[in-house]
Amino acid sequence: MEEKETDKSILRRYLDDMYTREEAHGLLSKLRNSASDEMLGELADGVWEEAAAQDFTTGPEREKYKEEAARLLKRIEHKKRTWFHRITKTVAASVAVVCLIWGGLNLWNDMNRQQIVYLEAFTSYGERKRIQLPDGTLLTLNSCSRIRYPERFIDDERRVELEGEGYFQVYKNERQPFIVNTSRLNVRVLGTRFDVKSYSSDEIVSVDVESGKVQVDLPEAMMRLQAKEQVLINTASGEYSKRREERSVAVWRKGGLRFNSTPIRDVAKELERMYNCRITFADGQEFSNLISGEHDNKSLEAVLQSMEYTSGIRYKKEGNNVLLFK
Repeated sequence: MEEKETDKSILRRYLDDMYTREEAHGLLSKLRNSASDEMLGELADGVWEEAAAQDFTTGPEREKYKEEAARLLKRIEHKKRTWFHRITKTVAASVAVVCLIWGGLNLWNDMNRQQIVYLEAFTSYGERKRIQLPDGTLLTLNSCSRIRYPERFIDDERRVELEGEGYFQVYKNERQPFIVNTSRLNVRVLGTRFDVKSYSSDEIVSVDVESGKVQVDLPEAMMRLQAKEQVLINTASGEYSKRREERSVAVWRKGGLRFNSTPIRDVAKELERMYNCRITFADGQEFSNLISGEHDNKSLEAVLQSMEYTSGIRYKKEGNNVLLFK
């Protein structure tokens, strides 16, 4: 009996939008439990009977009631207006219970979302970082990259935000797709291993699948990739090439580099990120070269020498500063 009176008091404060977070969670937990429907019915009946028993026949009381109702509606304007409007107008207790449950469940979900904390991880020049996400997914971040993700996944999808490059080993969950959002494209999977490279400063972005299947969503297109397939997208021209790639994915995890008709300026940015250097281009010269080649854990000097040999672009290195010229 005492517990019911306590619940009735919390319910009344809940309807008046005056409750603590702990009280709301306790009450809404009962709303989610169908076994407590009878108790909720009695509880709601009591609240509405007490409200109906109040006599608002006098002018001052009626005006006071109107003022309080208006103030309450204004306070919860951002919430489910229809639900609270019914509560203030309802006479039948059964209708009030339906509205209470419906609105309560929505508020429960809203409160859960509001309590979610978003986490971020960063890498700097020459740094790589391994991260385990809340669902068990493993992520390796490449240099100068950032990942933003919730401390737990509560909706019907697992969504993260990536700037830069990351290699994902996604924990399989067919009922909760895993989505990587980037500024250039989105990647949707159920459970697979793949690499996403999407630096906002680079001209070329790519998705490289090691196992399973992925869906790549672009602003005006969609494509699906299977294991050993790769797509390269030129964000300047809008062109893309999809091809089979038998070589290992994300060679950068072991200090390697791989270029495949990569614009020289993108190559320079990647070298800067990996070797923590500064690369500039000689004024008055045009650099439209496309660079191809693979380097297995080589020094910056070795990579520059190889690039000079294959492209004819020479370099001058002083400390961490590199000048490219023809």
